[in-house]
Amino acid sequence: MAKEYNVPFELDNPELLKFDSFVNKWIQSKSGASFEVVDPATDTPWASCPTFTAQDVPQVVEAAHAAFQKFSKTSPRQRAEWIMKWDQLIKENKMDIAKILTHEAGKPIREAAIEVDFSTASLLWYAGEAERIEGTVAATSFPPGRRAFTIKQPIGVAVGLLPWNFPISMLLRKVGPALAAGCTMIVKPSPETPLSALALAYLAEKAGFPQGVITVLTTDLDNTPSLSEALCKHPLVRKVTFTGSTRVGKIIAAHCAEGVKKVTLELGGNSPYIVFNDANLVQAAMSLMMVKWMNAGQACISANRVYVQSGVYEKFAEMVKEHASKIVVGHGSAPGTTMGPLTSPRGLDKVLNQIDDATKFGAKVILGGHRVSNNPGYFIEPTIIKDMTPEMLISREESFAPVLALFKFETEEEVTNLANDTSMGLASYVFTKDVDRIWRMFENLEAGMVGLNSAQSSTMETPFGGTKESGYGKEQGKHAIEEYLITKTGVLALEGQI
Repeated sequence: MAKEYNVPFELDNPELLKFDSFVNKWIQSKSGASFEVVDPATDTPWASCPTFTAQDVPQVVEAAHAAFQKFSKTSPRQRAEWIMKWDQLIKENKMDIAKILTHEAGKPIREAAIEVDFSTASLLWYAGEAERIEGTVAATSFPPGRRAFTIKQPIGVAVGLLPWNFPISMLLRKVGPALAAGCTMIVKPSPETPLSALALAYLAEKAGFPQGVITVLTTDLDNTPSLSEALCKHPLVRKVTFTGSTRVGKIIAAHCAEGVKKVTLELGGNSPYIVFNDANLVQAAMSLMMVKWMNAGQACISANRVYVQSGVYEKFAEMVKEHASKIVVGHGSAPGTTMGPLTSPRGLDKVLNQIDDATKFGAKVILGGHRVSNNPGYFIEPTIIKDMTPEMLISREESFAPVLALFKFETEEEVTNLANDTSMGLASYVFTKDVDRIWRMFENLEAGMVGLNSAQSSTMETPFGGTKESGYGKEQGKHAIEEYLITKTGVLALEGQI
């Protein structure tokens, strides 16, 4: 007999809560196995989803490919209308989706609602892009007299492997351009956050997308590697997009290399946040509050290493301590909560080890530093550590937790070298009122995105992606849809030419 769970909340639209995977219809896996979804704020399971395995992959991909044969021939206007209808339905159900997200990812309800708002903005962008796909025509110079032209066509079945930290944003940021291009997509959400993805699939069905265009395939943590490998290696899959750790990204790239598949990798970050003596410290401190503490620090673009010039180091440390001490930690559904738990116990163990390592090497904890006591969830206090040095783990590893690490520096050259001394290069942030320095730092920092007197290193209109081991390929902006298209060249010889 299937185990029954107590859903700890009520929805205005109960139909959003789906516990089956979506493959043309709502189904269980061949094995009938399932895994539990846990509320990270209480360490309590409250739902279960099907455990799909590599055995299920052939029929799933074949269904997506059959749908692609028809969907790729639909008009851009029709695809745009489906996307806009989906956008409308998501907006109408925003707070219900936010409730689901809060109880599977742990983030405060207000933050979850903001994620829904940001994510739907991307859908409107891609609805517009669907009708802007165009080729070129040119008269050739050598050999002369020919007409050369290009057309853009959808690449085929795409696979989206999603992380748990921003599951709604990542799903729509990947699926949106795929649909606009005319591709079908198989989405594998993280085992921690499958229910928000299933809710979006339900609304896509209601929006009118044909069966097989959007597939959501759930599985547990143990089967994630083998299921992902099978999806990557299936010959009918032509594109894979992955967001997650650098370690796993390298594995995904290797899987896809066998079939020479197109890949987008958005991987880990170790983002420097640089504050010069002449910076507007209020602006720098408030921007840091947003980019450091959102989602309890579990963001790839989070400020991981905060470098502050010596002239304002102590003052800035006190400013951020004062702001961070006002953070209210608690269950995301509780009124007044501004920071929830970490999403997994693995993240909690990692950050506690990083804090111990920093103090062992002489760093000083000036705020927090401990797991929240008398609470079964994965909570840690907002933590600020001063006097960090390069040999400490936080200097080399992505924290993915609410730990603010402060480093002191003296010169621009010194901090540029320190900031670039990492294998990763996703985002960087610089605060200074020297316009020449702004431009130098923009050019010299080894990162795909740079926030200049701003915590916003990316926008809907600009490409999102990194350099070095933070991955390759782009999401967002005009570049995103190109990741799902192939360019085909035709050359026409006019009458009398060979």
